Amino acid sequence: MKKVILIFSAITLSLLTSAQTDIANARTFGAGQTVTVTGVTTNGSELGSIRYIQDATAGIAGYGGPITGANRYDSITVTGPLIEFSGLLEISIVTSMTNHGPAVIQPIPLQIPFSSANEDMESQLVEFQNVTFVNPTTFASVNSTVEVTDGVTNFDVRINGSTNIAGTAMPTGPITITGLVGQFNANYQIVPRDLNDIIPYVAPAFEINILVEGTTILTNGNYFVGNSSAVNLTIQNLGSTDLNILGYTMTGVDATDFTSTISSGTIAGSSDQAYTINYTPSGNGSHFATIEIGSNDTDEDPYIINLEGVGTDNLATEPTINPSGLTFPLLEAYTLGGQYTAGVGASKYLVLWKNGSAITTAPSDGFSYMRGDVIGDSKVAYVGAGTSFTPRGIIANQDYYFSVYAFNGAGGFENYLTASPATGNTTSLGEDIGSYYSGISIASPTLVSDLNALINPHTMITYFIYKQTMMSEFEIKDTVGGQSYVTCALSGERMIFDDPFDWAANGYSREHTFAHSWMTSWPANNPEQPEYNDQHNLYPANLAQANTPRSNLPLGDIDGNIIFTYLGGSVGFMGSQMVYEPRDIHKGNAARSIMYMAIAYGFNLNGDLNSDKQEQTILKDWHFNDLPDNYEIARHEYINDLQGNRNPFIDSVDYACFIDFDDNSFVVNGCQLSIEEQVENNLVIFPVPSNDKVFVQVNDTEITAYTVVDAQGRQVLSVSGINAPLVELSASSLGIGTYLITVTTPYGSTQRKLIIQ
Repeated sequence: MKKVILIFSAITLSLLTSAQTDIANARTFGAGQTVTVTGVTTNGSELGSIRYIQDATAGIAGYGGPITGANRYDSITVTGPLIEFSGLLEISIVTSMTNHGPAVIQPIPLQIPFSSANEDMESQLVEFQNVTFVNPTTFASVNSTVEVTDGVTNFDVRINGSTNIAGTAMPTGPITITGLVGQFNANYQIVPRDLNDIIPYVAPAFEINILVEGTTILTNGNYFVGNSSAVNLTIQNLGSTDLNILGYTMTGVDATDFTSTISSGTIAGSSDQAYTINYTPSGNGSHFATIEIGSNDTDEDPYIINLEGVGTDNLATEPTINPSGLTFPLLEAYTLGGQYTAGVGASKYLVLWKNGSAITTAPSDGFSYMRGDVIGDSKVAYVGAGTSFTPRGIIANQDYYFSVYAFNGAGGFENYLTASPATGNTTSLGEDIGSYYSGISIASPTLVSDLNALINPHTMITYFIYKQTMMSEFEIKDTVGGQSYVTCALSGERMIFDDPFDWAANGYSREHTFAHSWMTSWPANNPEQPEYNDQHNLYPANLAQANTPRSNLPLGDIDGNIIFTYLGGSVGFMGSQMVYEPRDIHKGNAARSIMYMAIAYGFNLNGDLNSDKQEQTILKDWHFNDLPDNYEIARHEYINDLQGNRNPFIDSVDYACFIDFDDNSFVVNGCQLSIEEQVENNLVIFPVPSNDKVFVQVNDTEITAYTVVDAQGRQVLSVSGINAPLVELSASSLGIGTYLITVTTPYGSTQRKLIIQ
C-alpha cells in the first residue's frame, strides 16, 4: 500500500479552499513569512508541543501555541510564521488555530523506502516495511535516537521519551515501523508515535515498486527524462508470491513521443524485471506524457508516473507570461519577504536581487542556477515553484532591487522568459526606537538603575535555540553553488558549508562576549540563567581559531608581543595584561555587548571575579570609534523582536558617557563631548524608511528649526521659530524619495538622511 489517501469532510474541504494556501505551496514560502494552512494532524500530545499536519499535497510541522490542543486526526486550520528548526520546516509559534473536529477519513501511511524519506516527504505519515533494529536492546526512557536497517543502509528512528515506546524492549525480528518524517540537521528521521507504530513485519502476497534509473518513483510521482532517448525502468515485486504485470498505456498531450518495453508477464516474489522507457521528441520545447502500468496489486493499479522530456532544441518550452505584482508584505531591518502573482505557462521561478541599484542582467537559457549564484550584477535569491521568497543577509537601511523570471525545465534544459520580468524594490527598515527610552535622562543620577529596569525583565531565549534564531534567521547567508556561509565575528573568517548548519560539523560555537566565567552567577548554564543565554551577548565564532584562543581573556588593543593570530583576531599583550583583540569592525559591537551586560545584570568591571581585568577605557574607545553600522542595527532589531528588550548603547552613543562600568555608578560630567557631537549623537529619526509619518527628536533638548532638501538639493520644507521636543512630518506631504533633514537646537545643528517609500 503506497498511496496517501486523504478524504476530507465537506466542511474541511471548503475550508481548505478558503485557507491562504495548501501545504505544498506554504512550504515554498521563506522563513519569517506567515502562512495559513488546513490539514489533518497525524499525532497528538504523545510527541509534546509539536503537531504534524498533512493535506492532499504535503506535510508540515506546527509547534506551540494553540496547536497543542489538537488531537490525532483532527482537521485544523493554523496560522503562524515559518522557521527551520535544525532542518525541519515548522510553523512556529502557531498564532491561531481553528479545530474543525475529527477528520472523516484518517490519513493512511505511505509505504516508502529509506531513499524517499527526503524534503518532499518531510512531516508526512509513512511506513518502512521489512526493516530491523540495529543492535536491538531497550529503548531509553528519555528522548533518544536509534537506527533501523533494510539490510543495505541504516535510517534514524527518533524515540520521544514521552511516548509509551520509551523504556520498552526493541523487537529483534523484521518489523513494519510507522511514523512521521522528521529532520535533525542533515539527517532525516522517522518519528513513531506509540507502540502500535512498531509491529512485526508480515510479507504481502505481492507488492509493486518501480525504480527509474535506480531511484524509486512513488506512484503519481514525476520523472524528468530530459533529452535521453531511453531511461531504465525496473519493476520490483516486494511480496512473496507472483506479481502479474498487465502491460502499460501512455496518455497525455505528447503520448506518441514515448514508448516502453513493458509487456504482460509475471514477476516472482522478491524479484524484479528490467525495462526501458524510450523517448523520441517530435519537435521543440517540453513534451509531457503519463505512463500507467497495470498489475494485480489493486491498491496501485495502475501505477502512474508523469514524464517530461525536452524537444530537439534541447530546451523546455518558454513560459508565456512572466509573474507580476511583486510586493513586499514582510519588511523589517533584518529581513524582508517578497510575493508575486504566478506567471502563465510556467512551472518555476527565479528571483534575482541586488543592493543599491536596479538589476541590469538576466538568466541564460540552458543554465541551472542555485540560490546564491551570481548572474552579472545580481545574485539568485530563490529558485523554485513558489510565489514568495525571503532572501538571506538583509541588513538595515538598504535599497534592495528584485527581478522575477518564469522558467520551465531542469538539468541544463531550462528556458527562461527574459522579457518583462516582475520587478520591484524596497528599503529595509532602520532603528525602530519609538518611545522606548521615554523617561530616561542622562542627567539623572538614577540612569543606571533606570536602564536596568527598562531592559528587564525580558523574554529568555535559551542558549541552545541560538541556531534557530540568530543563525538560521539572521547570521547565515547564501554563497554560490547553493551553499551557505557564516562569518566568525571575532576573526572575520567566512565558513562555507552545506545546509543545514551544525555547530560541531562546522567547528563553530556561540561566543559569550561578556565571558561566562566573568558572571558572578557562574556557572550560569545549569539551569540556564538569563545572563547566560542573552542573545545581545552571543556571536558566532570559529571554536578552535577564535573562541578558544579568546577564552575568558579581556578585550584590548595589543601593544606588545602577539602570541597567536588567526585572520583578524589575535592574542597578545596590552602592557603586562594578556588580551584578545578582535577584528576592527567588531570592536564597537563587542564593547556595546559588554556594556549592556554590565547594566542588565549588575556586573562590575572592577571587583567582580575575572571581569575586573576588562578595561572600560578600551570599551568606550571602541564604542566611539566603531559606531553601530547597518549590520549591528539589523541584528539589534531582530534581538529586540526576540527578547523584547534593546541595547541602549546601540540606540544612543551618549549613555556610555554617563556610566562608570567599574562599579556601574553615575558619571555626572559625562564624556565631555563637544556641543556639536552631543547634538549629532542624540538626533533620532524613526521609522526609517517610512510610508506614513516620520518623527524627529534630539534627546535632552528641543528643536528650534529644521529644513528638508531632496536628493537634487532642492529645499522642500523649512520651519523656524519653534521650540518643540518632537517634530512630526507627513510622508504624503514629502512624496516618495530620499531626503536630508537639517535640525537646529539651542546647542547647534546636525543632519541625517530620511527615506519615504
